[in-house]
Order: sequence, then structure tokens, then C-alpha cells
Amino acid sequence: MALRLYQFAISHYCEKIRWALDYKNLNHEITNLLPGQHLNTVQKVTSGASTSVPVLIHDNEVIQGSSSILDYLDKTFPDRPLTPVDEPAKAQALAWEKRLDEEAGPAVRCYSYHHFLQRPKIVVPLLTAGTPFYNRILLSLAFSRVDETMRKWMKINEKTAVESRKVLESLLSELAEVYSRQPFLAGESFSRADLTAAALFAPLFQPQAYPVPWPKPAQIPKEIQTWLNQWQPQLQLLSKVYSDYR
Repeated sequence: MALRLYQFAISHYCEKIRWALDYKNLNHEITNLLPGQHLNTVQKVTSGASTSVPVLIHDNEVIQGSSSILDYLDKTFPDRPLTPVDEPAKAQALAWEKRLDEEAGPAVRCYSYHHFLQRPKIVVPLLTAGTPFYNRILLSLAFSRVDETMRKWMKINEKTAVESRKVLESLLSELAEVYSRQPFLAGESFSRADLTAAALFAPLFQPQAYPVPWPKPAQIPKEIQTWLNQWQPQLQLLSKVYSDYR
């Protein structure tokens, strides 16, 4: 059975897996889901285990969550490993991934959505990317409810957006310092740590390989654009990792 990835195109956690599959040159199929409407589909394929994406289906295996999927891919398809063999480097890579998953991922999401949810004409195409065209119409018509649900589910408000921005600044400073001393976050080669860092921050430097219609600079909220300009040197380091290995 072919590899099949259930995902949101906009999700930076799903980008981790898209990147890993491409990095390992694995043929795969993608099923794009619409946030909210994905619940029934994900519950069905996971037998109700959870409603989160990404979900990878391979043979009789169902793997959910980006970190678990990376474990599975390295175990099942060992060519071009993303997990270091050296134990100290492996531990370091896994620690970076866990920290970035728990801190960077939610912070990028909260800070970005707090501002972009105020601009439905921009955010709706991002949320519906890769799905049938009529989803844009449906989501636009129900956007007030979508806004309310997303803010409640992800705890997005002015206070959490400010806190998220501070988390991003701290992590970007630390990542820049590490990359100034060494080419990789863990060990002597590209690993899941570098992949995670670049993938989770990717929405902030908007790479072309990412399968969504990024907003043009003039469409980006002024506060975010000012912040992006300020942190451009640090973001460019991650953009280079992305361009070199994606």
C-alpha cells in the first residue's frame, strides 16, 4: 500500500512530514483536509484515537503526530536518515525537536493567526489550500464562527499573541547563536532537529515550496511585517536551511 498523508496544507507540523517524505524520496499520496470538517475523516482513519494531523497511513500502520511519523519513516525507510545514529547527537536532535514542537509550533500559530484571523480574505485561501474550491465560499460564509472556534481552541488572544512573540524571539536568538557556531543543531549532518526548526518557522519566511498561496507583502498586517523586518537576519538562517535541504 502506498504512503498516504492526511494533512492541512497550511500546517507547519504537516510540512515536517511533507519535507521528510520528499527528503527520503518516498512516493506518497496526499489527502488535504479542511480544518473543522477534518474531524470525521481523521477519527475514521485513526479509529477515533485523536483528531489531530498529520496522520500517515502505510500498509496496516496508522501513525499520528509529526514526531511519531518521523520515527516510523526512519525505522521503515532507513535511507537518508533524519535521526542521528550517534547517541549523544540523537538525544540532542530529539530534544531540539521536542522543544520546537512544544514551543515554536504553537507560538508561530498563535502569533500569526491572531493577526491574520482579522483578515478573512487573506486567511481563508490559506486554510482551504488544496481542497475543493467551494470550501472557500463555505468558510467565508461561516468565518465569524471559524474565527471564534479557532481562537477558543488554540487560546488565541492579545495576551497570548504577545507571549508567543516573545517565545519566537527567544528561540530565534538561540537558534541563530547555535547556527553561528556550527552548521547543524545536532551532530555532524542535517537531522530532524534542523528540519523541525526550518519547517515550523517556515510560515514566517514563506518559502515557495510550501503549498499555500502566501499573502503578498502589502497584505501582511503592519505589526507582523515590522516584526519580520526586525528579525529577518535570524529568519534567513532558517530559510537557508530550508532552501539547502528542502
